[in-house]
Amino acid sequence: MTATERFLKYVAYHTTSDYDSETSPSSERQKSLANTLAEEMKALGLKNVHMDGCANVIGTLPANTDKSAPVLGLIAHMDTSPDASGENAKPRIVNYQGGELALSDAVSLNEALCPGLEGYIGQDIIVTDGSTLLGADDKAGIAEIMTVLEKMIADDIPHSEIRAVFTTDEEVGRGTDGLDVNELGCDFAYTVDGGPIGEIEYENFNAANAVVSIQGVGVHPGKAKGIMINAATVAMEFNALLPPDEVCEKTEGYEGFFHLHTIMGSATETDLHYLIRDHDMASFERRKAMMQEAAEEINRRYGPGTAKAVIRDSYFNMREKILPHMHLISRAEEAFRKNGIAPMILPIRGGTDGARLSWDGLPCPNLSTGGYNFHGVREWIPVSSIERMVNVILDIAASFAE
Repeated sequence: MTATERFLKYVAYHTTSDYDSETSPSSERQKSLANTLAEEMKALGLKNVHMDGCANVIGTLPANTDKSAPVLGLIAHMDTSPDASGENAKPRIVNYQGGELALSDAVSLNEALCPGLEGYIGQDIIVTDGSTLLGADDKAGIAEIMTVLEKMIADDIPHSEIRAVFTTDEEVGRGTDGLDVNELGCDFAYTVDGGPIGEIEYENFNAANAVVSIQGVGVHPGKAKGIMINAATVAMEFNALLPPDEVCEKTEGYEGFFHLHTIMGSATETDLHYLIRDHDMASFERRKAMMQEAAEEINRRYGPGTAKAVIRDSYFNMREKILPHMHLISRAEEAFRKNGIAPMILPIRGGTDGARLSWDGLPCPNLSTGGYNFHGVREWIPVSSIERMVNVILDIAASFAE
C-alpha cells in the first residue's frame, strides 16, 4: 500500500481532540484509529505492539543488523485540531491547473490564501470539500511512517531497532501524556509533523494555555444602571489590555503572541481561552505575567473576583536539548538532499510532541510531512510530497545502521 493510499484511509477517521476535556485521551473517538493502527502494525510484523492508557500506540521493528546502533523513534500524532471540524472529511485528489481552485461554493484555494500552491501547477494534490480540515496534520506523518516500516521489512533494508509511536492529543498540548521516555528506550527520535517538504525544525515556541474567567453581575437590563457588570463587555476590556499587535495574525518568525482561541459566555459569566507563545523563555514568562496583570487591572476596575486567569504551561523550546545532538539535523539535511529536496531549517511557530520528549530526555527534532494550511478547511498536501517523504525517512533511519 502506498503512503497516499494509507493517508486517504486514515483521514476518514474522526479524531478531533478536545481542549476542555479532562480525560486522556481527550476524545474517545481517537481510540478507533488507534486500534486500527495497532492491528496494522501487528500485521506488518512489528513486535510488542500495544496501546497505553492514553491510547498511544507503540510497536517495535527489531534491528536486522548485528552492528551496535542507536534505537530510533519515529513519531506522529493521531488527533486533529479542534480549530476546524474533522468529522466526515471528504478527501479528493485533484490535478491543480493554477489559479483559483474551488473546494465548494464558499471555499477556494489560491496562492494568496495558500502560499506555495502555485509551485504545484500540473501536479496532483489532496484537498477536502471545504467543510472540514483534511487531517494531514498529522495523518500524513502516520501514513509516511507506516509505509517506511513496510518498505524496510519488504526490502530487508538494514536498520537499527525502530520504535514507532503514534500519540493522541498532540493538538491540545498533551501528546506525550502516558509516555515514559525510559520505558520507550529510544536513544533518538524524530517527529514527522511538519509542513512543506524539506522542513527540519528543532526550535519551537514555549507554550502555555490560559483560561480567563470573567464573573459579571446580572440584573434586568431595564434596571441595570450602576448595578450590572456585563461579563461579555468586561471580557472585551480584558482583551484590549493585551498588546493589539502581538497576535498570531500579525507576527512571524521568532515573534511571540497572544491568541484568543475561543470566547464563550453571557452577560453574567464569560470565559476567554488563550494560547500564549514565545520562543524566548524570558519573554514567555513576561507574557504570562502580563496576562495576570490584566486580570488584576480588571479586578481593580470592577472589584475582586471579577477576573481570574488560570495559566498552564504546555511545552518548552527544544532548542537547547537538540544542540548537543546536531548530527540528528545533519542526517536529515543529507537525506533531503539525497532525494533532490532542498532542506530548510526553520523555527516552529507551534510545537510538537518532540518538544516535550526532548525535555524529558529524548532528543527529538521535527521533520516535514509535505502538507500546507494546517488547522483549517483550506488544508492540502501534494501527493508527490507524501511519497517523497517516505524515501527521506527511509534514508534517515537507514543512516543509523551504517
